[in-house]
Amino acid sequence: MKAVVTRFFTEESGQGMTEYALILALVSIVAIGALRLMGVSIGEKFEEITNEL
Repeated sequence: MKAVVTRFFTEESGQGMTEYALILALVSIVAIGALRLMGVSIGEKFEEITNEL
């Protein structure tokens, strides 16, 4: 039983997958935040272009 518990805490095979998931979540949060901040100005620019046409 002690060997199973020791192996559970020292095994690192799932660690890489967890790190990639955290990085993906962080990048997603940053991308959503940037799009929300730039969304208004991009919408205004498209509206100006539409009015000019």
